Formats: sequence, structure tokens, C-alpha cells
Amino acid sequence: MVKVDLARRANPEDLPEMMDQPCTCEELNACLRDIARVNRLTGAYRPTFEWFAELVKRQEKDTEQLQIVDVGCGYGDSLRRLHGWAVRQGIALSLTGIDLNGDAIRAATAATPKGMNIRWVHGDAFSYAGEVDVVLSSLLTHHLAEAEIVRFLAWMEARARRGWFVNDLHRKAFPYYAFRVISRLLPFHAFVRHDGPVSIRRSFLVEDWQRMCAEARLPVGKFSIREYRPARLCVGRIKR
Repeated sequence: MVKVDLARRANPEDLPEMMDQPCTCEELNACLRDIARVNRLTGAYRPTFEWFAELVKRQEKDTEQLQIVDVGCGYGDSLRRLHGWAVRQGIALSLTGIDLNGDAIRAATAATPKGMNIRWVHGDAFSYAGEVDVVLSSLLTHHLAEAEIVRFLAWMEARARRGWFVNDLHRKAFPYYAFRVISRLLPFHAFVRHDGPVSIRRSFLVEDWQRMCAEARLPVGKFSIREYRPARLCVGRIKR
């Protein structure tokens, strides 16, 4: 197997993902379903749930409904999982998923059971006018250039009253080579087999996040950067 230099982050413009290119609704649906399968297999929801549980613990005296916005929601699997978790915990949440891709919003809407109160919005999160207690994102930031990530961090810090959490990939050798092997053994869509390693090469190390958080002028010592094995590196902030 050819070794790949993971010391530097690949520029998203120089190393495109197949899902970033125009594709049919059917192809996108198939890819999004397979990404949700990968998320389940790798425990990718756990970091968000652990962080959210800590946020709720700190807010336990409050009884108001938390307004949650998931930016780049894609297939919506993260919000559906969070909805189920909140119901089991008896926590009141108002859930909104936002994505620039209208086909992704249609896929998320179709995959959401009736009675699961999640609002899906096609549009730009920076233009979102609703109240926001918590901003979440999963597998979004590695699609962005660093200047866009810095802008996103600053926007979350300004808009989210209670906190924000970024759940993304860790640019390390184990997840990169492990995914290349596993994706050849399981019947994932061709786009997913190609894009998985590309996504990891476009993702981050701790020092990347430290630099971008500093550029976004986040308050020193008030945010966390944490690895979740096997393949996630997450950044979060709980305000109160």
C-alpha cells in the first residue's frame, strides 16, 4: 500500500471529493446512507452526545427548550440520533438542520419518521435568523478552506448562546489506512470508498485547530480540542 504524507492538510480545492461534484439525487442518497453506516460503525455520534450531555449537566437548572442548529446537516442522521437520545433523557430540544445542498435536505426530510419534530432548512447558515442556543456540525469543516473555517468558528461563537461543537475527522495514519482496507471489504458506494480517505487527508491535527481558533479570536482556555478514537478530532465550547 502506497504511503501518503499526512503531515500537511490537503487543500479541498486541490483534492476534490466526488460528492462535492454534481451528481444525481439517487447517487447522493446512496452516498449519504452509506456515510451514516460508517458513522454507526465507527461510533462517530459518541463525541457529540458526550459533549451535549456535559452541556446539559451544566444547564440542569434551566427548563427552557434548547434551540439546536446543525450546520451542514447532510442526511440528518446526527439530529435524528440526538432527538432519540433527548427523548430518552427527557430533555426538550428544538432541532433545525441546515444545508446548502437542496438534495441533501430532501434526503434528510424523507429519512425522518413522521412525528419526529425536526425542521430541515435549505440555505446558508450565516443567513439563519432564528434563535440559537447550540450550534453543531459533523463532517463539515474538512470541506472548507481555513479562512472559511475561521469565519465559521467566529460565527458560532457570536451566535450560539450556550455553546457549539465541531465533530470532524483526525488526520492520522490509522484511520486513513484502516478506512481504505475496510471500504474494500464492505459494499459501500464508490463515492464513499473514494471520498473517505480524501476526507481524512483534508481533515485536521490538534495544531491546525489551535491555529484556527486563535485566528477566530476565541477566548483562550474556554474551548476544548479532544481526540475521540478511532478517527475523530473535535472542538467544542460550553459557555454556561
